[in-house]
Formats: sequence, C-alpha cells, structure tokens
Amino acid sequence: MQDSTPSESILNQLMEIARVSALAEMASGIAHELNQPLGAIATFSQAGDRLLNRPEPMVAQALDVFRQINAAAMGAGEGIRRIRRLFDHQEPDRTPNRMSALIEELRPIFAVLATRIHADLTIEVDPATPELLVDRLRIQHVLFALVQNAIDAAAQSSGVPQVKVGAHADRYAVATSVTDSGPGVSNAISEQLFRPFFTTKSQGTGLGLASARAIIEAHGGTIGFENLAAGGSRFWFRLPLAE
Repeated sequence: MQDSTPSESILNQLMEIARVSALAEMASGIAHELNQPLGAIATFSQAGDRLLNRPEPMVAQALDVFRQINAAAMGAGEGIRRIRRLFDHQEPDRTPNRMSALIEELRPIFAVLATRIHADLTIEVDPATPELLVDRLRIQHVLFALVQNAIDAAAQSSGVPQVKVGAHADRYAVATSVTDSGPGVSNAISEQLFRPFFTTKSQGTGLGLASARAIIEAHGGTIGFENLAAGGSRFWFRLPLAE
C-alpha cells in the first residue's frame, strides 16, 4: 500500500477529529437530556412499588406516581427530538443537478480511496442522465459513504479489489449503484445495516448508512443493497426525476 501524502494525512486527521468531536457532542447532549427524566422514572417507579406493595395499597397515590412517570418519559422523548433538530438545521437546498456531474466531481476523491488499497475503480455513468432536484452536497455525502464502505469491503477480497460506480435512468428515476468485490453482507447483519450506531468496523460510528438512508428518503427516494451471485455486494439508491 502506498504511503499517503502529507495533505492526505492532515485531511484524515482533521476528519477524524471532526468525527470524534461531533460524536462526543451528541453523546453529551443525549446524556444531558436523558439523565434527569430517567432518574425521575426510577425514583417514581420505586415509590409506586412501595405504595402498592403494602397490606392496604395506596392506589390513588400510585396513580399519581404513574402520571409522573408518564410525564418524565414524554420529557425524555422531547429531549431526543430537540437533539435531532440540532442536527437538522434546514431543509435540503434542492437545485437541478445531474447525477453524472455529482459523481464526476467526486472522481478524484474516489481515486485516492481506491489507490490506498490498489483497487480497480470503474465509473460508468451516462453523462446525459436526466436532471434531479436534490441537495448536491447531501447526495454527494451519500455517494462518498457508499464508496468508502465499498473500498473497505473490497479490501477484504482475495484477488485485486474491485469497486464500480454506476448510474442509469428509467422513466421515473435515476438509479445509482456502488458495487464491490468484498465478502458480501451476512444474513446476521443484513437487517441492521441502516440502523443508527450499528457498525461492523472497530473504528466505525454506525452513522454513515443511517444518515445516507435519511438523506435519500428525505428526497423521496429509496436505498438498499443486494449480495451478488458472483460475490461481493451492490448498494444502490433511486431518486425521482425532477418534474
């Protein structure tokens, strides 16, 4: 494997710092929002147990305790919604874009990722794909996440790692896919891939595919994956054509 350039090394370090900082901030926010209501729920539950677990249960008082538990639980839910709003500053800034242009703009970055594992990178996109009404940066975030995962998977193959990016259109949508020559996705984890915080990587956050799904669905699209008969896997997403 070739050594990374100084600029690549600095970029990687900055991205890692940003990732850790964002996760630490989010974890701190979640802890702050949940600790108080969870403590209240535990206290009220113990009180309810004492009120009912006596020769003459104090039902009226226990009902009031249950209402307090419900209020604390609702407060915890609102806390989580506040955190989500912090990470959802605005609606997607949708403008007319062609998928071919979005992929072409990322080609140098994909090439750097492929070079690190000496992978064969193929990009097959029709330059005349119809226009989509999308948030350019958010869709490029999805592309980057899928290609990065494909590179990681292809690195586990026994032969020369293969990664392919493709896009084609039909009457209703543009379908974009990222295929790798890795080991594929096992049945044991297939149902959890797009869930937040699920990861099979030792240094992973479990947020890449979850955020990708959220972005695609916010654009009215769909996202999924399939294992290939010849080996490897193909992740894809479809976005509706601009009207």
